[in-house]
Amino acid sequence: MSSGPYVRKVAILGAGVMGAQVAAHLASADVEPVLFDLADKGNNKNAIVDKAIKQMEKMRPAPAATKDRLKLITAANYEEHLDKLKDCDLIIEAIAERLEWKQDLYAKIAPYINDEAIFASNTSGLGITLLSEALPANIRPRFCGIHFFNPPRYMALVELIAGAGTDTKYLDKLETFLVTVLGKGVVHAKDSPNFIANRLGVFNIQATMYHADRMGLPFDIVDSLTGPALGRPSTATFRTTDLVGLDTMANVLSKSAEVLTKDPWQKYYHVPAWVQGLIAKGALGNKTKGGIYTRKGKERLVLDVATGEYRPVDGKLDPDVKKIMDNRNLAEKVAALRASDAVQAQFVWAILRDMWHYSAVTLNEIADTARDADFGMRWGYGWKQGPFEIWQAAGWKQVAAWIAEDIAAGKTMVDVPLPAWVNEIEAAHTAQGSWSPGANAYHGRSTLPVYKRQYFPEPVLGEAKPDRGTTVFETDDVRMWHQGDDIAILSFKSKMHAVGEGVIAGINQAIDICESGEYAGLVIWQDKPPFSAGADLAGIAPIVIEGDYEKIRGIVSAFQNATSRLRHSYIPVVAAVSGMALGGGCEIAMHCDRVVAALESYMGLVEIGVGLLPAGGGCKEFALRIAAECPDNNFNPYVIKYFQNVATAKVGTSAEEAKQLGILRPSDIIVFNTNEILYVAKAQAKAMAESAYRPPLRKLVKVAGRIGSATLNMGMVNMLEGHFMSEHDHLICQKIAAAICGGDVDPGTLVSEDWLLKLERDAFVELVAHPKSQERALHMLQTGKPLRN
Repeated sequence: MSSGPYVRKVAILGAGVMGAQVAAHLASADVEPVLFDLADKGNNKNAIVDKAIKQMEKMRPAPAATKDRLKLITAANYEEHLDKLKDCDLIIEAIAERLEWKQDLYAKIAPYINDEAIFASNTSGLGITLLSEALPANIRPRFCGIHFFNPPRYMALVELIAGAGTDTKYLDKLETFLVTVLGKGVVHAKDSPNFIANRLGVFNIQATMYHADRMGLPFDIVDSLTGPALGRPSTATFRTTDLVGLDTMANVLSKSAEVLTKDPWQKYYHVPAWVQGLIAKGALGNKTKGGIYTRKGKERLVLDVATGEYRPVDGKLDPDVKKIMDNRNLAEKVAALRASDAVQAQFVWAILRDMWHYSAVTLNEIADTARDADFGMRWGYGWKQGPFEIWQAAGWKQVAAWIAEDIAAGKTMVDVPLPAWVNEIEAAHTAQGSWSPGANAYHGRSTLPVYKRQYFPEPVLGEAKPDRGTTVFETDDVRMWHQGDDIAILSFKSKMHAVGEGVIAGINQAIDICESGEYAGLVIWQDKPPFSAGADLAGIAPIVIEGDYEKIRGIVSAFQNATSRLRHSYIPVVAAVSGMALGGGCEIAMHCDRVVAALESYMGLVEIGVGLLPAGGGCKEFALRIAAECPDNNFNPYVIKYFQNVATAKVGTSAEEAKQLGILRPSDIIVFNTNEILYVAKAQAKAMAESAYRPPLRKLVKVAGRIGSATLNMGMVNMLEGHFMSEHDHLICQKIAAAICGGDVDPGTLVSEDWLLKLERDAFVELVAHPKSQERALHMLQTGKPLRN
């Protein structure tokens, strides 16, 4: 590995579910992956790897940014291709969790590892120091643990684990690579069984099962109590178990029992009889279409342990307990749970108490700070807050006293006392940092240079908040601000960052201020996703009800003027996009001089879902892109592509796919770490400003005209006759086709942008007045789902 953070080629040893998906994520990040596995006995010795790559094409959610990225993975096998390891900067071992298998592989590959390469194991819990004993002494300083979480594209967490002989300079290089190139959240785990997230997460699942069984609570009730009501994923406990697979969960519990020999809670790590029974029947969860939960037709059923039969899912909570769980004041909630005599409330108190007890006792063994433990559970298990954050929010001293009382009363799973440090501090996280029991002090965040790219890193409760910049102006809908330099930032404040009259006015005001000479560039950035969910339907609904369609025309015209200003203002404008950028939000991004998009950006013009068409310049932009891409007057391939984007409300499943759809341009930039997009966007705006930026001149646009519309309409008629679209779908699609193709003109006619914008505007107003479009919009507002009518 070079002296910098550069990793050009990575070998992944093991083409199982995790290894293959890590390879896919590397390929998405333009890092060359070489995926190894055993040589197949047939003619194609790479058949095992080839099959793994092929299977990823069908996986959902998709492991790679686009399917094309999978073609960048080089297939290899241990029999023929070990020489390929010599060129790799990083080698990741991801084979089965069998110590002897790993040791045998290490001995085989060691002679091929170059003198600078980092070698890392993706083990989920085997000791790094123990594994390193199979390596030559010269490799051990470059050996560590690198534990990805499944699925690696979407799960932020990577645990880095140093062994006894690991040189930390290699960990620093690896962390830099993981954070900025792969977009990961890194925590440093100690070399202890199961590391951080799985140590805490598996205990939480086991404790939940234990208390549910002890109190006789059914699975659906437990899931109602341990999902979003506790700040955890909607799959809660037992739906998550079905998702992961009961066989996998049983294996994790068994392995935990084997390795956690010194854990005071070790006796609880066993596979319940009902889990064994389901596995014996082949009911493994989602992958076998039945486990703890199953379906009978459209009805969801859940296993009743007492009878061994399935019954309809209920999941309704005791009304008094539900009232407690709905309380957003965590201190009040926890106090009420502990005080309540209701079984459901006592259950929740028990799992929270035992999680806190376990986290406190094990913290010094598994992590340097409480921050690493909390981020581990947030990034690895999808919790909104980690265990120490929840404890702190509920009242550190009071909760500690309650836990101690329950330990003394024999109510906890074990009678191990809380560590002394718990009563010596006021909080796990403070402005000075997060508590480190090993150092008996608060530790601040990492000072690695890569984190300077994150102006607003994900916070933990109680730590010092970063400077939010200086406000230039602020309204109910937007805030314009800066960070002490000449690049202004505009952030939306509306719900879901929806685009309404206030946002439109804010865009214009921000450009006015920038063009007055006060700022050299403008970045549009939101402090959290989405970038924008689209137009503010709720805001225009009263105007539609009143039938004031001329006012609607005025609002559309104002939006078009604002997006045109984004494109033609005399300062560079950059959109920093993450999450959804739909409808009007997508149009805003498309009109900026550049888009810096997080990989996990989901962009599309989806207006057909509410019975409308894009009218903020989206159709006009597609017409411009068709003209730019069409080398002659053969418009059809380009017209069809862009028409389908709008007519089918296509949303890119990644920023990379948004490029393939033509929503993002080749010059737009994709960033893997969402926390870095503001840094990169400001750098882009600054670079354009320093390069004597001038806006693009307005040019006439060559359009496909009536022939292009007619071609599209032929396909629509076939879909209409085949009942694949409704009459109203057909009407909307005709309007979209006309807007993209430039209206009733000859093919190749040159038209102005204003002409194209008028086509959009007129069609939008006509559709918004249509009863069926109004039905679609109302249905979306009421249900959040599209209506086909």
